[in-house]
Amino acid sequence: MKSHIPRKRFGQHFLTDKALIDGIIDLIDPRAGETLVEIGPGLGALTLPLLARHRPLTVIELDRDLAARLRQRGDVEVVESDVLKVDFRVLAAAKGAKLRVVGNLPYNISTPILFHLLDAVDAVVDQHFMLQKEVVDRMAAAPGGKDYGRLSVMLQWRYGIESVLDVPPEAFDPPPRVDSAIVRMRPLAQPPALDPALLGALVTSAFSQRRKLLRHSLGRWLAERGYAGAFDLQRRAEEVPVGEFVALALEMKKPA
Repeated sequence: MKSHIPRKRFGQHFLTDKALIDGIIDLIDPRAGETLVEIGPGLGALTLPLLARHRPLTVIELDRDLAARLRQRGDVEVVESDVLKVDFRVLAAAKGAKLRVVGNLPYNISTPILFHLLDAVDAVVDQHFMLQKEVVDRMAAAPGGKDYGRLSVMLQWRYGIESVLDVPPEAFDPPPRVDSAIVRMRPLAQPPALDPALLGALVTSAFSQRRKLLRHSLGRWLAERGYAGAFDLQRRAEEVPVGEFVALALEMKKPA
């Protein structure tokens, strides 16, 4: 079988470091009876070790050549699709169980994938992803630093997020020009009952002028909506904890 040439348009970088792969599988810790879904299996660097410890496995692969290779195995369910078009709620319903989602995500569309999965978070047990380290740092960031931003708030309101392993460029073929990391995302058991679209608009406004005080950005947005509460606007967005953004969204959702 001829070797596969990585496709730049798919952001393909294949994991090749066996010791590191074993470490990743240990972090995922697949157990019998669980429903595992892998995004972007590529040449099977994670797929094959996962199969050695857990079956069945469902994979989502856009590259038709790689999807065809995986189908030849006979022990993998292959969904040949753009992951952004996969309805994870429907997939969980078809499996009759919540999903454990794993994968080495294409770095060029990693953020859209994260937000796509956020829409189906109630159908997920947990997520383990390989991502650009810079993105993982932003996802897991605490308030007060340059990494803390819209991505941090919009994921942390719904997940517990932890960076669990750093991965150097030389672990891949071809090596990416950036460092990578494994992130663990566990949906919160009792999330706040807020309107995600409202929180998203609120947070986007807050970080639209992140170097200025909130009164110049979020303050105007709130005033346009008739908000007359006591939210402190004399600080920058990066200083506001996730819980305060959530509380503001809940306060605005209440009938006057």
